Amino acid sequence: MTPSTAVHAGPGTGATDARSADRPVPGDAPPATDQAAADQAAPDRRAPTGPVASRLHAASVRAHSLVQSVAQHWRRSLQFRTVVATMLLTSVSFVAVGGFLSNQIAGALYDQRFDQFSAEATEELTRTKAVFRDSSATDSDTTSRLVLDSVEALVSLDTDAPRHAILVPISGNVLIPTTVSQQGVTASMLPPDLQDTVADSPDIHWAPMTIPVTESGATNAPGIAFGTQVQLPPDQASYALYVYYDLSAMQTTLDDIHRVLWLAGVVLLLVIGAIAWYVTRSVVRPVSHAASVSEKLAAGQLQERMEVRGEDEVARLGVSFNHMAGSLQDQITQLAQLSQMQQRFVSDVSHELRTPLTTVRMAAEVLHDAREEFDPVNKRSAEILFDQVERFQDLLADLLEISRFDAGAAVLEAESVDIVQLVQHAIDGARPLAERLGSDLTIVAQETRCIVDADARRIDRILRNLIVNALEHGEGKPTEIHIACGPEAVAVAVRDHGIGMTTLQASRAFDRFWRADPARARTTGGSGLGLSIAMEDARLHNAWLEAWGRPGEGACFRLTLPRTQGTALTSSPLALPPPPAVAGPGPGPGPDPSAHDIPADRTREPSEGE
Repeated sequence: MTPSTAVHAGPGTGATDARSADRPVPGDAPPATDQAAADQAAPDRRAPTGPVASRLHAASVRAHSLVQSVAQHWRRSLQFRTVVATMLLTSVSFVAVGGFLSNQIAGALYDQRFDQFSAEATEELTRTKAVFRDSSATDSDTTSRLVLDSVEALVSLDTDAPRHAILVPISGNVLIPTTVSQQGVTASMLPPDLQDTVADSPDIHWAPMTIPVTESGATNAPGIAFGTQVQLPPDQASYALYVYYDLSAMQTTLDDIHRVLWLAGVVLLLVIGAIAWYVTRSVVRPVSHAASVSEKLAAGQLQERMEVRGEDEVARLGVSFNHMAGSLQDQITQLAQLSQMQQRFVSDVSHELRTPLTTVRMAAEVLHDAREEFDPVNKRSAEILFDQVERFQDLLADLLEISRFDAGAAVLEAESVDIVQLVQHAIDGARPLAERLGSDLTIVAQETRCIVDADARRIDRILRNLIVNALEHGEGKPTEIHIACGPEAVAVAVRDHGIGMTTLQASRAFDRFWRADPARARTTGGSGLGLSIAMEDARLHNAWLEAWGRPGEGACFRLTLPRTQGTALTSSPLALPPPPAVAGPGPGPGPDPSAHDIPADRTREPSEGE
């Protein structure tokens, strides 16, 4: 390894600490070939085809499946996330601590040996320089023998850090060629900066180096070289004398330490992962069990309870959970019994009232038919009695229908019907009320016929409820019934232009016995259950019944039916509210085509009703 800058000498005869160049820390190695750059520089190759391409595709599919599986476990498993996060953080910590310890060990090992090598090299080079200076050799043979003996004397075969020597001519007549103490070694392995510095200064200098091949067979081993100028007799020619230390044994020791650190880190990582898995399992398992029991409780299995073991926090959680589940079971049971009693009471009362109500209704009809013979007070009383008995009978009928819905006894009798004819039939039934209130009923439709699987009686009841509701609150303004038929769904929207309603009123439009304004006088009678029954009829059809309204702008109720029973609705052919259109009685221009196939939850305003 070569220094990054030239080594400079200082005063004195000792080894100059020219550490502007990096120290040869054991473990460093020359840069390896950049394989990525080589791959980029290589010419493009055609993608493999045939069996190779099939194997690559299969491997890619397996890798993608593995990544998806890991991502799914990461999202759904708290234990998996905790263990993986613990191991990742532990790995990062180990790498950081291991790198710090490695640097500290390598630095301490090098600093300790560097001082020893510097003292030894200074002493040996100074002694050899004195030998050459005091030599009495007068010919080249004697000088050659002196050089060989001196170079051999500098060799030290210490197993920890062997030392070798090199004598290199600097300039002038070369009487003695380059002399080395190790076979296969040349002066080219010496750092050029060190050679230049030694040639310019008589002091002792040092620099890190890389030994191509050592006596032990190691290649590119780290080393450290010390050099100084010497003058050989008889003409005092200048030569550079170097001693270098082989640090491959130290590098091996450091590699062994690294392997031990890595092995200990891997073992420690596995142990920590196992500990994290065990600890998180002991905590997550009761939570998972609690979640499973909660799902069973939500599904109606009220007898399910958690297993309680021990007396720790998790055990106390289980006891509290079981106590809560028991309390909920008792309350739900009580509410279910109360609900059954209420349903049975409403049903029984409704049935029991039918007989006396029939008798009272017959008497009221007799009095109503004979009212012309009464005085004005009794005549008015007979009329009021007849009207209220009629209203009472409607209320009983609605209560019986609601009780059937609550008991789950309502049955859908679906058949192929024409929704346009059903709308026309409902309008015919509401025509007298519309004439009395002065409101025009208009059908806005593009189709003259639209077949749908539905229960005609229930759809007719829904339409009558919506139309009567629109007439009662339309303030005598025109009421439009929009019809649209799509490939998967059919929609009917009843739009009035009366008093309208707010968002809060719309959210309660289908509640039982609810009125937008309790103080507002009714123009006609009603049980307050019409829209609730309409919503239950819509649910039997897997249909949508939605409301929209704005104060002063009117209201709109939209019924969306699947054309085939069992099909889930995804959109409605009509917007809510539908766009205004001018049409006469009967089928007329249809709605704006742009409103077709738009999901209902995106087309409507915030749900409002009456």
